[in-house]
Amino acid sequence: MPHQAALSPSELGVFAERLGPLPLINHFLRCIGLAELLERHVPTCDGRTSISHAQALGVLLRSIIVEREPVYRQQECTTGFAAGLFGIDAAQAARLSDDRIGRALDRLFACDRAALLTEVVLAAARRFGLALRQLHNDSTSVSLCGQYRAARGRLQGTHRAPAITYGYSKDHRPDLKQLLFILTVDADGGVPVHFRCADGNTSNVTTHIETWNTLRGIAGRADFLYVADSKLCSSDNMQHIAREGGRFVTVMPRSRQEDGQFRRWIQTESSAWELVWDRPNARERDGPRDQWYVFKLPLPSAELFTIVWVLSTLLRLHQGHRRQKRLAAADEHLQALRRRLAAARARLRGAAQIDQEVAQILERYEVGRYLKVRRVVREEHRFKQSHRGRPGPKTVYIKVTRRRYDIEWELDNEAIAYDLASDGMYPLLTNDAKLSAAQVLAAHKGQPRIEKRFEQLKTVHEIAPVFLKNEGRIEALFTLYFLALLVQGLIERQLRMAMHAAGIEALPLYPEARACRRPTTEQILRLFSLCERITISAGGEVVRVVAPTLTSLQRQLLELLG
Repeated sequence: MPHQAALSPSELGVFAERLGPLPLINHFLRCIGLAELLERHVPTCDGRTSISHAQALGVLLRSIIVEREPVYRQQECTTGFAAGLFGIDAAQAARLSDDRIGRALDRLFACDRAALLTEVVLAAARRFGLALRQLHNDSTSVSLCGQYRAARGRLQGTHRAPAITYGYSKDHRPDLKQLLFILTVDADGGVPVHFRCADGNTSNVTTHIETWNTLRGIAGRADFLYVADSKLCSSDNMQHIAREGGRFVTVMPRSRQEDGQFRRWIQTESSAWELVWDRPNARERDGPRDQWYVFKLPLPSAELFTIVWVLSTLLRLHQGHRRQKRLAAADEHLQALRRRLAAARARLRGAAQIDQEVAQILERYEVGRYLKVRRVVREEHRFKQSHRGRPGPKTVYIKVTRRRYDIEWELDNEAIAYDLASDGMYPLLTNDAKLSAAQVLAAHKGQPRIEKRFEQLKTVHEIAPVFLKNEGRIEALFTLYFLALLVQGLIERQLRMAMHAAGIEALPLYPEARACRRPTTEQILRLFSLCERITISAGGEVVRVVAPTLTSLQRQLLELLG
């Protein structure tokens, strides 16, 4: 074997390429065949384009999961990563621009996105064994900065773009226009299975029939359990699902007559509550136990559906404590208003103005039911001389009476006692008579899974602010955020299932290697964020490639994720 001459350090080239968590993400993207589905549903017809629409969308999707940079910084985002990890090579990355990604978003908006997302979800269900037996639906508002005067639901090609307008803001930003992000997740791991973008002023009551019909097509059957909040509880929504052979669980709102009837009945009668959950307090080690009771009413609702009442001991304590806080805060503001009225130069002189101030206080703290406030007129008397001069024994005094407004209030103890009797209770409604009361409660308690996805959407993935002006492109961008949530949900589900199968209760993923019982994708990806590959070259040829050195925890995670 010929002797190879030693190379001096000056002749060697050392190049570091960042890998990060992209190999892990690409593994899951390949499992659902996303690249092929994008190429088929968002084809590139112009042969002069060096980067296809599917590739540009793939870059943006990976960026949402890993880097979370705006559209105009995607080329910078790919710089430093190993070639091919974003689905494009180095030459294509040099030609990547925000205009190229914008045109890809236009094509994604114009394509049959419902068919695309259905195939993606079905591929994920087949590959990872999602049964689609219980689905949870909810919506959240996404606020946008800007006027968007033209975004009034105009046609873009053959598709109508969503209207960006004012509506009920779940972010408590009524000053900003918004869009509605409607999401459905599978109870098995909280994996997203359906997404829809609606106008900013869309009422949640009107979204469920269309959503349920789409879910029926995805699941291939109608007998899955559909769980949603009180906006589902309208006769049209429930009757449609029941008529089509579906099942649902929802929360009955306080405005229903059945709710008031039970709260009146509970004042004098005692129901046979069944204890279904008795757990330690999750927040306070020495706090009261978390106990849940259920009671199935013998009488159905007006639509002949089953009503299950739920009682939570911790919720009862919370509602009682919250009522006392609201009453105390309202009392402080009423006291301040009284001092203003009694001041020497009171500016609140009109009765209408005083009544408005009182009404605002009662409405702000929601205590109009418990505080009875009345406006009264008090007379202030004083005597003064009838004429100027030094007073003497014959000085005549006249009585001057001044009327001032004042307020008085008192607690309505009967109203407080009435509500205290039903604190911690709320009704659930279902059309599946075969479900036990405990099963109905268990289905409803899975609803926070979707709230976790919304929290990840707005904090981890930073969906807002949206640096786009075209509402069609915004809806297409939201579609990519849904795909990012889908990948994230699949990673979490796979790891937690593997931990359960291996008998692993927790992994040291938190800072300072603290134990984590329910790992999230954010913690998993952060663990691989610094991984890089070293390439050593000489004379323009690669001499050696040094793979990243993985820790025992990283290797364990990769083995668990397969």
